[in-house]
Amino acid sequence: MKLLIVGGVAGGASAAARARRLSEDAHIILFERGPDVSFANCGLPYYLGGEITERDKLLVVTPERLRTRFKLDVRVRTSVEAIDRAAKKVRVRDLACGREYEESYDKLLMAPGAAPIRPPLPGIDLPGIFTLRNLQDMDRIKERMDRGVKQAVVVGAGFIGLELVENLVRRGITTTVVELQDQVLPPFDKEMTTPIAQELISKGVSLLLGQSAEAFEQGPDGRTVRLRSGQRLPAQLVVLGVGVRPGNKLAVDAGLEVGPRGGIRVNDHLQTSDPDIYAVGDAIEVKDFVTGEPTQVPLAGPATRQGRIAADHIFGRDSRYRGTQGTAIVRVFERTAALTGASEKVLRRAKRPYRKVYVHPTHHAGYYPGAEAMTLKLLFEPETGKVLGAQAVGGAGVDKRIDVLAVAIQAGLTVFDLEETELAYSPQYGSAKDPINMAGFVAGGLLRGEHPQVDVEAVLVAPGSERPFLLDVRTSQEFGGGHIPGAVNVPLDDLRSRLVELPRDREIAVYCQVGQRGYLATRILRQAGLQAVNIGGGYKTYRLFHPTANGVH
Repeated sequence: MKLLIVGGVAGGASAAARARRLSEDAHIILFERGPDVSFANCGLPYYLGGEITERDKLLVVTPERLRTRFKLDVRVRTSVEAIDRAAKKVRVRDLACGREYEESYDKLLMAPGAAPIRPPLPGIDLPGIFTLRNLQDMDRIKERMDRGVKQAVVVGAGFIGLELVENLVRRGITTTVVELQDQVLPPFDKEMTTPIAQELISKGVSLLLGQSAEAFEQGPDGRTVRLRSGQRLPAQLVVLGVGVRPGNKLAVDAGLEVGPRGGIRVNDHLQTSDPDIYAVGDAIEVKDFVTGEPTQVPLAGPATRQGRIAADHIFGRDSRYRGTQGTAIVRVFERTAALTGASEKVLRRAKRPYRKVYVHPTHHAGYYPGAEAMTLKLLFEPETGKVLGAQAVGGAGVDKRIDVLAVAIQAGLTVFDLEETELAYSPQYGSAKDPINMAGFVAGGLLRGEHPQVDVEAVLVAPGSERPFLLDVRTSQEFGGGHIPGAVNVPLDDLRSRLVELPRDREIAVYCQVGQRGYLATRILRQAGLQAVNIGGGYKTYRLFHPTANGVH
């Protein structure tokens, strides 16, 4: 067997190592355009910020290690220029000397990755305007930073963009973020990004949402970024983080099928439309694990697993890729945001029925010092309770809960299973009723009809004649500190003695701070014959949708 692998990093390097473990006799050649065959691109922002101090720590494995330990023919600074599918050959160019030659194959695996998008804007090629995708990009940005940067502009508020923002601020650089959408972290549902936006602003970051760069100009002190609004931002460093484009040129030129967004089409064995050619990583179109729709998800974890599965199939194993559910996490200063499975906006686009709940627990027992709050959003099927997606934002413990829910989605678990999930408990690690259990209790109660619930958005957009009576059952002090407009305050402990004050011919939408007292109030009211529902997640969820709602309304 002669196996050629085009591209290293996560998908290609993992495929090469797996292939060697499966066959000592195979002739395996790994081509990589750059000088580094496998590096930790997720660590690049943290080297720029100084949190990672040694550049060599970003080298996952060197060409020399792959040659000696895995007996691989590793050829760096080498570009595969074309594929001749009929002859089963590739044309290769040595970038160091320009020499071209052909190499035959039995099987070919493509891991070309994705390239950062550089929109065709005026001035885009001026010095000082960078993308961050590899070690060479990182070195160029660091060299500019080391020469002295007072102001930076990051165009794009995705994962890499916000990680970079954190590290620019760490270096004492005044930073502005420009994002076309009306939220940071576009894969998340908008309300779940509110705490991240607030965290950025609290750290001195200028956040310009719903705006876009129109041109880059030479300024008196470096570059000037001109926005579509007409605003001009001075900067000595500009970094573009507006997304990536799959590296599909080799595949397109060879006549392989690609999807509408350019992702190379593969089956569940990672074979392209040519069964002797496989593709993995950021360049491919994958199946969304939840919706079943084709999508593109450029993440290192899926790429690594795809490389392993493709190598398995090449060497005769019936390995299949189940799809990508997009589990991801990002730290932004003191906050963490994570998600897995389908978001609410993805489910809407797919016209998939769903329900949702919000819970606002602490990451471990509240009585133990250091408990940090989080917000957890759970999406599930209305008929079966099957978990479809989850998002969480907070401090410590967000990673643990999203990982548990990622496994729940893979296993096809329901919210009723979450009620019974047994997780490790000690007060410094969790609670007897873990946030996973709490989300299950709220969702399970909703589906069983024990916990009638309404979403806060539905209440606020209802026409006046149809809008329910808003009842705030928090204390008068909490109510005085801020409440939903139009709400009437009857504290929970006074509720039974003041039932006569509430309407019997109108639905009552009850809320508290996070939902628990609202649930108790709903039970009291319904057993007293009143039409009551609880506003899911309480006032804290309302504030996610209306972050500027301060003081008394």
